[in-house]
Amino acid sequence: MTVRIITDSGSDCLQGDHPQLDVLPLSVGFGTTIYQADVDLSRERFYELLVEGDEFPTTGQVNPYAFSRAIARAQEAGEDVVVITLSSKLSGTHQSACTAAAEAGGATEVHVVDTKSVTVGEHILVDYALRLVDGGRTAAEVAAAVEAAVDRVCVVGLLDTLEYLKRGGRISAAAGTVGELLSIKPAITIDDGEVAVLGKARGSKNGRNLLRQQVENAGGIDFSMPVMLGYSGLSDKLLRKYVEDSRSVWEGNIAEDDIPTLMVGATIGTHVGPGAVAVAFFKLP
Repeated sequence: MTVRIITDSGSDCLQGDHPQLDVLPLSVGFGTTIYQADVDLSRERFYELLVEGDEFPTTGQVNPYAFSRAIARAQEAGEDVVVITLSSKLSGTHQSACTAAAEAGGATEVHVVDTKSVTVGEHILVDYALRLVDGGRTAAEVAAAVEAAVDRVCVVGLLDTLEYLKRGGRISAAAGTVGELLSIKPAITIDDGEVAVLGKARGSKNGRNLLRQQVENAGGIDFSMPVMLGYSGLSDKLLRKYVEDSRSVWEGNIAEDDIPTLMVGATIGTHVGPGAVAVAFFKLP
């Protein structure tokens, strides 16, 4: 039976990326104006509003009704369903998916997977699921394989500024101000579904070196699995510098121009601001 993958826009996947993929948007609010991420608010326009506007944006989860409609469409087409969501510790979106799955009829199978990740980390798990679908795996096999791979996913990011974490209340105003004065670049990861600080570096170059070191500390990249780079903001200039600085990571494994790259969307972009870079990969088994 055909398998339909449903994910949320926290994965930074786009509708149309794959014929068996549906992407449900989280909401993004600027003041009283509410948008649907990647539907009526492009990522480029989001960053323009983020930088130029006075109001700090808010994000809202995908509700159970949206999941129910997507599941119903798939079941009407005779498709089994695997729903792959952003971390349950970062959003209520996963619970919405579970609610919708529990209420779905039994016409076809419905499975829900918590990626314990977001943006590029969630994205590579969706990519892995689609690879399995293309290989003819059943929905149960896809869900089980993705769940088994969740703990192998490593996400490492480097922020260019602490301003947006400060504005969003994620760090104190005093810590944010000191960090800006010292040009501190924090490296972050997703640890058991939550954002955690890996380390801090003075200046961009030291920050990029820290990012490379963290990739190496993970024990190596499994290049037989999906890998993804991400950047926030309107320019990938800092990401290109990171790729150059970490050439030893890619040489002999993948051409630099062939590394999949995406612009990070509003779900994480709201909190990290422009100028962040990230890499997601599967650790070697």
